[in-house]
Amino acid sequence: MTMTPEVPTEAPLRPIAAEQPNRTLSWRVASNLFVSFKYAWAGLSYTFQTQRNFRIHVIVGTIAISLSIYLQLSRVEIAIIGLTIGAVLTMELLNTALESVVDLTVRQTYHELAKIAKDCAAGAVLVSALAAVIVAGSLLLPPLVDRLQTNFF
Repeated sequence: MTMTPEVPTEAPLRPIAAEQPNRTLSWRVASNLFVSFKYAWAGLSYTFQTQRNFRIHVIVGTIAISLSIYLQLSRVEIAIIGLTIGAVLTMELLNTALESVVDLTVRQTYHELAKIAKDCAAGAVLVSALAAVIVAGSLLLPPLVDRLQTNFF
């Protein structure tokens, strides 16, 4: 028999005006747009500093954009490459967030569901990275091969 905890039907009301919110804590709602951007930048900064794969994706993305400008791709092609890079970086950020929440939940113990969640998030990053390689390859390789053939042959 499974016991479920009783859930109160009404949450106790607290006066909002009487509270003195501490907006420096990340679990609070951001007081303004600037603070929201500050939290977002903190997440980007943390991910860049701690996640090797995120740094690799940033470097490869920068190379892809630079190469697309050098090869004089159209604005639409550069935009497609940029959006694809953005998707990969977004997946890395979500992967980092999910892994952090899972680690917080299971602490130092092993749990099969935690493994599944982390593996699936990593798989999502892999799928987006492979899609980015296909997109960049199809847009960058033909003009790159043409450029190399005219310069060396």
